[in-house]
Amino acid sequence: MPSDLERRAREFATRAHESIDQRRKYTNEPYIVHPTAVAEIVRGVPHTDEMIAAAYLHDVVEDTPVTIAEIEDEFGRTVAELVGWLTDVSVPSDGNRAARKAKDLAHTAAAPAQAKTIKLADLIDNTRTIERYDPGFWRVYRVEKIRLLEVLKQGDATLWRRAAEQCSMPI
Repeated sequence: MPSDLERRAREFATRAHESIDQRRKYTNEPYIVHPTAVAEIVRGVPHTDEMIAAAYLHDVVEDTPVTIAEIEDEFGRTVAELVGWLTDVSVPSDGNRAARKAKDLAHTAAAPAQAKTIKLADLIDNTRTIERYDPGFWRVYRVEKIRLLEVLKQGDATLWRRAAEQCSMPI
């Protein structure tokens, strides 16, 4: 049975993504299907209630008007810190995609193991969609993901292996 924290995070994330009518690229499904999939992947490995809540909320600050301060007010410091580590820090003025991804990679490299575990779950779910629906972009995303995997080794080992296998990386 989901904890109260998890239930509130799922409902909050659903409302936030619905408030901007955010849809999943390629499938046009309500966006919450992605955070839900990420939370379910995290649930399959050692986790805390705060990690599940952060999995539901991981794209809220990046994609909607919600702020980290609002996440902290609603869900506490631990969840807010995890969401902060999962939120891209780059902005368009940081340069081209490669420059922005490099900045985000450095941010992710400094993240704690719990955030890296959630990031691995995010990569696993995103890969399933991108590989299936956009083989052209998959070639770009795969290279970025391999770079990310190098800094995510402190995350859950089972998820790291799953993510690496999706890239046909030697383990």
